[in-house]
Amino acid sequence: MTHAMLDPLLSTCRRVFLRNYEVWINIGVHEFEKKAEQRVLINVDLYVPLDISTPKADELDEVLDYDFIRRTVGERIKRGHVQLQETLCDDILARLMEHPKVQAARVSTAKPDVYPDCDAVGVEVFRSK
Repeated sequence: MTHAMLDPLLSTCRRVFLRNYEVWINIGVHEFEKKAEQRVLINVDLYVPLDISTPKADELDEVLDYDFIRRTVGERIKRGHVQLQETLCDDILARLMEHPKVQAARVSTAKPDVYPDCDAVGVEVFRSK
């Protein structure tokens, strides 16, 4: 089920996304996790109302620049160790939701190297204004 189906307000939005952004960060509650970085994949979907994100002059300032997403994730990563994926998702989501053009956002994190018998373990959070 798509997020637009969950929240009808999103049916009039454009989705801007960052897919499988690979970062190496200190994350985890176990001592061995605090001593070494782990690979984490971050995915973000931002929903921006079409009435404020439909370009008329084909100019970047008319839309939400996806560099904003990558920069926001990078700023959180630079803050250092985080114990839980839930905290990482919540921190990134809160910052993204501060942007005046963002109506809703979805953030997920996945740790692909935790278990050999699955693709990844992770967390996802979604919020709309």
